[in-house]
Amino acid sequence: MKETAENRALGLPSATCDAESNRLCIRALPLSAPAGLMRIGLSAANLTEAERALIHSLTHVQSSDPRAELLVDFDDSLSHGSELFERAVAAWANATAEAPQLKIMGVVNVTPDSFSDGGKYHSPSDPRKAVDHALQLVSEGCELLDIGGESTRPGADRVDVQEELQRVIPVIAALSNETSCPISIDTQKAEVAAAAIDAGASMVNDVSAGLADAEMIPLIAQRGVNICLMHMRGTPRDMQEEPFYRDVVREVMDHLRDRSHACLKEGIEGHKILIDPGIGFGKTLEHNLELLRSLPSLRSLGLPLLLGVSRKSFIAQLSAKAGVEAASAPTERLGGTIAAQLSCVHGGASWLRVHDVAATRQSLLVHSALFPDEALIPRSS
Repeated sequence: MKETAENRALGLPSATCDAESNRLCIRALPLSAPAGLMRIGLSAANLTEAERALIHSLTHVQSSDPRAELLVDFDDSLSHGSELFERAVAAWANATAEAPQLKIMGVVNVTPDSFSDGGKYHSPSDPRKAVDHALQLVSEGCELLDIGGESTRPGADRVDVQEELQRVIPVIAALSNETSCPISIDTQKAEVAAAAIDAGASMVNDVSAGLADAEMIPLIAQRGVNICLMHMRGTPRDMQEEPFYRDVVREVMDHLRDRSHACLKEGIEGHKILIDPGIGFGKTLEHNLELLRSLPSLRSLGLPLLLGVSRKSFIAQLSAKAGVEAASAPTERLGGTIAAQLSCVHGGASWLRVHDVAATRQSLLVHSALFPDEALIPRSS
């Protein structure tokens, strides 16, 4: 396959094609691939609506052995040398490629009003509670600490820069001296991100994908750190006020594609960009479920997926629909969290953002023992 400049920038994998017969060959389709993944994979994130319609009209042929090669026959309207063909190949390869080694991001909220722990680790005068909690998460096996000083729960108000700095910088500075575990700063403000990087953070987790502060993307490019771009409809204060989508998967994909391209245009290297569909951020229960079922489509973007389903309200909503009241409090949602996280793993997630690191790691270790061909989390504590 001819490599385009866009593919090189995003680090997209290639696939083989038979130029003589105009046939694309994808080998080693995983046994765990969900039904319909062929069409999911070819629903490329970088194609126009007309191009998507063309690809979906083509004939798809698969061997009866799911481990054998997949054959996609193209008619004369789609030349094997065209940019459309190359982009379709890249999208398919991304959607079906083996996901990178799964890693765990541990959540450390330094806020008085977080939805998950209600300010348990927030102390205006002493960062030690938050630091000790973070070190406990590291001991349990987390590989990235996500430090946040502004709640993004539904209905939350913004926090001013100085308040956010006072909450997070002492924690990050202390952790930089006490652990080698990488640190992420969960913020929408470039000024906070810059101070956090100075204190030792190597990644910015921005729920606004750089839209809340015009200086954020240039800052990331200048400082050379990683960034996670999340999809959110509206702001935390109003995002759950009747969210509406015509096609939630397509709209989230388009948003993340556009934001990742903005990062590339600014000079951020493709391998330093992660994407997050933003489960619970401006989505209804059905929107969240549809996104979780469609992770292979999001993977067609060619960027690592970070998923945050831990303790989210959709678990309580599903429980309530089944007449189970025990999941009303966030700390009572561990069972649903584990189930959702394993679904994310099968969908190709690279990172899980979690509150309960020990339980998550234990579930992944058991899963790996039951399904040894899927090396989910080889790291030992």
